[in-house]
Amino acid sequence: MTSSLPTRPGPDLAHDPDLAAVAPVIRALRERAPLVHCITATVSMEIVANGLLAAGARPMMTETLAEAPVVTTVADALAVNLGTLSTDAMEGIPAVVEVAVRDGRPWVLDPTAIGLAPVRTPLARGLLDSRPAVVRGNASEVLALVGSGAGGRGADSLAVPESAEAAAREVVRKSGGAVAVSGETDLVLDAGRRALVARGTSQLTRVTGTGCLLGALTAACSVVAEDGFEAALAATVWMNVAGELAAERAAGPGSFRMELLDALDAVGAEGS
Repeated sequence: MTSSLPTRPGPDLAHDPDLAAVAPVIRALRERAPLVHCITATVSMEIVANGLLAAGARPMMTETLAEAPVVTTVADALAVNLGTLSTDAMEGIPAVVEVAVRDGRPWVLDPTAIGLAPVRTPLARGLLDSRPAVVRGNASEVLALVGSGAGGRGADSLAVPESAEAAAREVVRKSGGAVAVSGETDLVLDAGRRALVARGTSQLTRVTGTGCLLGALTAACSVVAEDGFEAALAATVWMNVAGELAAERAAGPGSFRMELLDALDAVGAEGS
């Protein structure tokens, strides 16, 4: 015998105009429950895994050269995050990306904290040649990706999305995919389209791993979206609206983290 807990209502796919625009991707993800191979920062593994599950996707995490390329053959998508880059990940990432590209699986690059970092910066730039479906980062990371800036302060951006638009378009040219630049107003673009997402809450910047989770959610959306632009836009709207809902319910950063998982599940849920 099984029972289910009641779901608190969240924003409605039909009545929130931003959500309505990405509703087909959200519904398709929940129907498909894609399996996402996440190579991500050690400090964010827990929120990435639980966030994907809350949204309706499924995570797996392996980064070693011995196993990760094999494991990714059963995944629907790949998310590569360069935060807290380990020796295992440094060796395993290129091989994993090669397998994903060979098998035609969409993959997302999150060039976390590149700029001054002597290993992850050239690694991230080299990975653009493998044509990620989406590159997702903050403005400082996108600028550093094309050599237009020294990067931010760790994972924090010292630039705003608008200042990185030219760099983002250069990334689009090199990768052939889409770019999502996070900030107070998020910028999503590809070769022919451009969207601004003025949603979200500052609480998303006060919890470790929300950017990593957004990259993984983008990878999950890329399995069911028409292309990288639609995947990036859907994930960006979904995360920001969930953040707004979590902020309304939370007393502070600790409870916000918990409420964010509930909100990812509640956004657009049936009956809301």
